[in-house]
Amino acid sequence: MKTYYKVGIVLLLLLTPFLVSGQREKNGVPNLPAFDERPIHFGFLLGLNVMDFKVLNSGIANNYNGDVPIYGDVINLQPGLNIGIVSNLRLKKHWDLRFLPGISFGQRDMVFIQNDKKMEDVIEIKSTFLEFPLLVRYSAVRQHNFKPYLVGGINGRIDLAKSKKDKIVLNPMDFYIEGGVGADMYLTYFRFSMEIKASFGLMNVINEKGTGDEHDIIFTQAINKLTSNIFHFTFYFE
Repeated sequence: MKTYYKVGIVLLLLLTPFLVSGQREKNGVPNLPAFDERPIHFGFLLGLNVMDFKVLNSGIANNYNGDVPIYGDVINLQPGLNIGIVSNLRLKKHWDLRFLPGISFGQRDMVFIQNDKKMEDVIEIKSTFLEFPLLVRYSAVRQHNFKPYLVGGINGRIDLAKSKKDKIVLNPMDFYIEGGVGADMYLTYFRFSMEIKASFGLMNVINEKGTGDEHDIIFTQAINKLTSNIFHFTFYFE
């Protein structure tokens, strides 16, 4: 089981007490009773991410070491950081449109293998994304100071951190389909939310021109298609 699936399971378990407690009958006056009636509101987000690649190797043989194919794969998933701004437009009861521009930092560690041996040291591919998610959110009925929701939409990302030192070069632009689940908790002065979300890249981000170094062309040729997947755990303050 890949690391980000394990992280997702742990985070879901952490959310379970909130999901259970939200179903219980509670006494007293709820916090921020008119919050959800606002046509527009703003806030900010902080989060963690785990970036991954889905690698489709070409299987093309080369003469680097005996005319044997080279295969690339991701071996380590490093935690990264997200920060952003929340802009929320109320569409109707239970439905909201959310624009969440921000920046995210992350890293994926790749190796290339030939004859069951690593050809190079681990290649650390770092990304700094400007991202522009446009999401639709469906919320359940509020239970006192708790409300679960589903969210989904699209996200355009621009990678500012591409480097020719990485042996391969990534195209900076990509578009993602995103979906997740979360829970709102209404506190005295603001609404706090926790959300788990997955992003699946739609474009092949491998740049076929490579780094321009003739020694690196074998790494580019080894990959037929490279798509990006990102897993998020986010805190919202609105």
